[in-house]
Amino acid sequence: MLKGFFSLNYVIPAPPLPTLGVRGTTGLFPIHRIYCVGRNYAAHAREMGHVPEREPPFFFQKNPDSIVPSGGRFPYPGHSQDVHHELEMVVALGGGGRDLAVDQALDCVFGYAVGLDMTRRDLQAQMKQMGRPWEIGKAFEFAAPCSDIVPATECGHPRSGAVWLKVNGELRQRGDLRQMIWSVPEMISYLSALFTLAPGDLIFSGTPAGVAAVRRGDVLHGGVDGIGELKISVV
Repeated sequence: MLKGFFSLNYVIPAPPLPTLGVRGTTGLFPIHRIYCVGRNYAAHAREMGHVPEREPPFFFQKNPDSIVPSGGRFPYPGHSQDVHHELEMVVALGGGGRDLAVDQALDCVFGYAVGLDMTRRDLQAQMKQMGRPWEIGKAFEFAAPCSDIVPATECGHPRSGAVWLKVNGELRQRGDLRQMIWSVPEMISYLSALFTLAPGDLIFSGTPAGVAAVRRGDVLHGGVDGIGELKISVV
């Protein structure tokens, strides 16, 4: 039985497992799912035309193979003329479960990273107007650039710290983790009531104000204080 388990006979080539590096080690973090929290900063909610309220958080997903490691290239996607950057802190889970209490949630966190929720804003806007899901605006290829993960044993569980992004050296986004409407333990707890969270899950925690369009040739350089930095090129 064990012999058969270790010699699976796939009828097509198995896709590679998406991974991220872990800072200070040669180990890799296997990615299970990617969840993203929408409108988690009041200033960003306002710039998108919404009244910021502490309403229940909402989530959308990206595909695990949309990851682009820091130093990589982001190919400008087709069928869009308005692709935006959204710099975020990323939470990497080393545990999981269902219906997690807020005071248990941080026990699931392996570490943190810096990510970009790249968005085909024009296609997202079309889907909003039609009352349809956002996948074509959010879940396309290469839509989730992300830095190496920093273990929580090194950086702790940051509750404050600057979140920033520069495009070609010009500051575009700047906020602070303490401005998040929903904290990391709260978003993990809420999400665990909707999905069974698992080791390998990533949670993009929302972006501050200043989102804007990118163009081919742009260099995006951002970071979260106390966690790290991310740099990609738009090609």
